[in-house]
Formats: sequence, structure tokens, C-alpha cells
Amino acid sequence: MIVLQNAIDAVSLGAVYALAALGIGLIFSVMRLINFAHGELIMAGGFCLYALVGQPLLVVILAVLIVSTVLALGMERVAFRPLRKANPATLLISSFAVSYLVQHVVLMIFGSRAMGVPFLPELGTSIEFLGLRIPRLQLVTVITTLVLMVGLVAFFRFSRIGLQMRAAAEDFTMARLVGVRANRVIAFAFAISGILASMVSFYLVAQTGSVSYKMGVNMVLIAFVSSVIGGMGSVAGAALGGFLVGIISVSLQAYLPVDLRPYRDAFVFMLFILFLFWRPDGLLMSRADRDRV
Repeated sequence: MIVLQNAIDAVSLGAVYALAALGIGLIFSVMRLINFAHGELIMAGGFCLYALVGQPLLVVILAVLIVSTVLALGMERVAFRPLRKANPATLLISSFAVSYLVQHVVLMIFGSRAMGVPFLPELGTSIEFLGLRIPRLQLVTVITTLVLMVGLVAFFRFSRIGLQMRAAAEDFTMARLVGVRANRVIAFAFAISGILASMVSFYLVAQTGSVSYKMGVNMVLIAFVSSVIGGMGSVAGAALGGFLVGIISVSLQAYLPVDLRPYRDAFVFMLFILFLFWRPDGLLMSRADRDRV
């Protein structure tokens, strides 16, 4: 029973990591950009929740979605579009610059102290089922992640812009030659990443009950690790990597000796390094990257 309880916790945490990793992996698949400013999209959603405490739930949800998406589109238009023909290192530095800029703007406005946000406290209760304790937040998180992943699959397979994004991920140059509009495809990718980031914001605020200007830093690092494990350039690999990192984190927390549990993250990253020795390209390398190799 304990093993099953830990499995439920692992899948729930993996679902959150998968959402964060999808946002990183989607941008990389289209632009070959590792957007470390993705964490600030999560943070912006959290502070939007803080600003709208007490408003109707639907208004809050729509506002968070809009804020994260508009910020993502603004990043793409102001910081990344002018540098699109630059080398990857320049784009990476730009993403760090955007990250620090947004962090310090929020720091100047709200300060450095974490602030409490009573967002859906009823999700903190649990459901008892066959001797298992299932927090409502975990249940909602898993269902939301599955719905979003199914929606993304349908979007990429059946919508015109989704097919164009898949083509751009395989060979951007060839896609542009056959009429795919680069600005439109990349803007859609950033908009989707903003929506995914807002979902992570809801989870983090509901789980911790607080927001801070650094709330997205750890999550974007985990999302990056998950994307590398799954295979940079593969959206499916990013989701798979997120679930694997969540499962490993919960397993270590449950089965490590008590004295070693505070160092759980260190063990996670050590396993990550060992994994790269074995499979440096990740579990699911994209076709475009395979062709380049």
C-alpha cells in the first residue's frame, strides 16, 4: 500500500515537471533556444494570482493565462526575434538577461519576501480511497496534465498551425521554403509555452500558498533537466523526462535513509550526470537532430 501511495505522489509530481518541461522543449524544438526565462512566466502567473486574490475564480484563471501568454509573446518579440539569426550562445545569454530583468522588476515592485496567497485551499484536502490518501491537488494536477497533453497531440496532428510547427521542428529552413511563416509559428510556440507556464503557476501557488520573485527558478532548472533526459528537440521526450524526474525524486524522498533525504536533489542531479554518460542524446532524440549527427 505504501508503494502504491508513493507511486501516486510520483505521478502527480511528474505531471507538474512534464508541464514545465513541455514549455522548454517546445521552444527548443522550433528555435533551438533553451529559454531559461520560462521560469519568469511561471512567476508572473503566480504574482497575477496574488494581485487578484478574492476575485471570481474564472476571472483569476483567465487573467493568469493572459498574463503568462502575453509576457511570453513579449519576450519573443522584444528579446528573441531581433536575435533570431544569431548563434545559439547569444540567444541563451539573451534568455538569461530576460530572466534577470523580469525577476528584478518584480523584486523592485513586490520586494524579496514571499507573500501568502490563499488560492483554492480546498485542494489541500485529501480523498480516502481503498486505504490510499489522494490529495485533491494531485488529482486535479494529473487530470489537467493529461487533458493538456491530449490537447497538444490533437493540436499538432490536426490543426494547420500545429502541422507547420511540426514541420519547423524537423527542418525550419525547408519549412520556410515551402511557405511556413516563421514569425507566426514561433509566436504560437511561445504562446503555448506561456499557457503551460500558467498551469505550473496554479500548481505551485496552490501547493505552497505563497509567491516569490524566485518561484520559477528551481522549476525551470528541473524542466531543463527533464528535457535533456527526454531528448532536446523532442516534445514527447520532454514530457517523458518530466515524469521520470518526478518519479525519481519521490522515490529518493521515500526510500533514502532519513539523514540523506535533505540531499535528495543532489542525488537526482548525480543520477542525471550518470544518465548522460550512458545516453547523452536523451531517450527520444528528434529526427532532425539524428539527421545532423
